[in-house]
Amino acid sequence: MYRKGGGFLENIMAINRGTEFKKGLHAGVSIAIGYVPIALTFGLIAKTSDLTLGETVMMSMIVFAGAAQYMSLSLLTLGTGVIEIILTTFIVNIRHFLMSAALNEKVEADRVFNRILYSYGITDETFSVAATKQDTITTGYMFGLNFIAYASWVVCSGLGFLIGSGLPQTLQESMSIALYAMFVGLLVPSMKTGVKVVFLAVLGASFNSVFTLMELLSTGWSIVTATLLSAVLVESIEMMKMRWRANGDE
Repeated sequence: MYRKGGGFLENIMAINRGTEFKKGLHAGVSIAIGYVPIALTFGLIAKTSDLTLGETVMMSMIVFAGAAQYMSLSLLTLGTGVIEIILTTFIVNIRHFLMSAALNEKVEADRVFNRILYSYGITDETFSVAATKQDTITTGYMFGLNFIAYASWVVCSGLGFLIGSGLPQTLQESMSIALYAMFVGLLVPSMKTGVKVVFLAVLGASFNSVFTLMELLSTGWSIVTATLLSAVLVESIEMMKMRWRANGDE
């Protein structure tokens, strides 16, 4: 990182960036370890979903979103169209707008290009680590934090696929059950945090069941529509409750 013959300030800045990058790597070690079993499972299920090794690794490299990737596998298995998959994953990941906006208040001033690069690697976990950092978040820190998490997810996705290739065919086919177990694992902890999530889950499942059983919409559009409707209804009820409380206080 030290530039021989460079200006004094340039060398100091280069050393500082290297130090911050190492701090980010250190802070992201726990995230990288936590990603290992989830990414391995994703690779295993991707193998049973008839994806190739290249497609599996490429999805992790481009999408880099656990819940969205698992949902995509489920939709691909059901034969859902591309547009429905894109809309569904967009809805699932729309929270990233809020996370990015929150981090924007804490990060140091830097070029837009650098911000675009490290914002690509923001996940729920990296956001939590960065958001709880006491001092100003540097660019080097964000690159280090996101890099180790990203590398763990991509590499372990590929390893999971390779492990799945070595499993007996019967066991590979039964791995599809793990997809639904993963969704339950993602949903239950969120349901414990508040009744709102429970209502969202129940409403979404109910709408999706009605649309599917009555054959009103295709599988993909049924999921998209059910998600949007349940979200709008729950938020509308929340707003009405807030207004009633405000009127009651008056």
